[in-house]
Amino acid sequence: MRRPVVVGVDGSEASLRAAEWAADEAALCELPLRIVYATLWERYEGTDLAEDLGEPPDGVRGHDIVNAAARRAERRRPDLRVTTDVLPEEAAHALVREGRRASLLVVGTRGRGGLAEFLLGSVSLAVAGHADCPVVVLRGSHDNQATRAVRGRVVVGVGEGADDTAVVRFAAEEARRRGVPLAAVRAWRVPAHEPAESTPVTGGPARTYERRAAEALDAALADVPPEVQVHRHTVEGHARGVLEAASREADLLVVGTRRHRGQYGLQLGRVTLAVLHHAACPVAVVRHT
Repeated sequence: MRRPVVVGVDGSEASLRAAEWAADEAALCELPLRIVYATLWERYEGTDLAEDLGEPPDGVRGHDIVNAAARRAERRRPDLRVTTDVLPEEAAHALVREGRRASLLVVGTRGRGGLAEFLLGSVSLAVAGHADCPVVVLRGSHDNQATRAVRGRVVVGVGEGADDTAVVRFAAEEARRRGVPLAAVRAWRVPAHEPAESTPVTGGPARTYERRAAEALDAALADVPPEVQVHRHTVEGHARGVLEAASREADLLVVGTRRHRGQYGLQLGRVTLAVLHHAACPVAVVRHT
């Protein structure tokens, strides 16, 4: 049986829009959509859904939440196979477990005013850090629907010293499905210990580091299908800043994360963590092979 696209909802308007985004993605992938709600979702707020249903917030139940999300998905994609489930457990644990049987996990994020509107909650971070399958966190505008090429490209960050095969493969397939170019970005910097004369103005080591970045891009993109148009970008600067800037011109930003056996915690590198907090578009987190 084909593994579904799974989206976690919590009754908020942002999560209902996430269900719409996930419906588009499932249709693109020709996969079923599974909508789940964990009854112990952290900081659950049912006000938006309660207003839609004409009920007080306390009257909204788990089945109301998943049914509302299913209606949104089915209105958007009438031919899509949609299933729902209410899980009596904590959200992050439930979604990570769902990821073992999913092709993709989708989670939304919502602002809470001030600085918090730029940051993710613990559920989204835990899912991105621990799920076995790729995870899409809907940063930025939720109007960037999966089938609409609003900005016209998928961006993939190519890291340093890691096997980017799975990350690039995922990004290339997303670009192919959408019919948009794939922009592969590799950041580079001259180490601080280089002598002062070794600057981009004078050439020397700076050109060496840029050339190495270009070679790393070529190696990572070697197996991209020929039907995918690829744009290569080597950019001087910190990787997190470079990728955050690239996200402003992307419909989807794809980054990798490496899982270390026997270690606990988020399992997200500093660059991936930074773009999850600050990217201007949805972010896909893919485990390195």
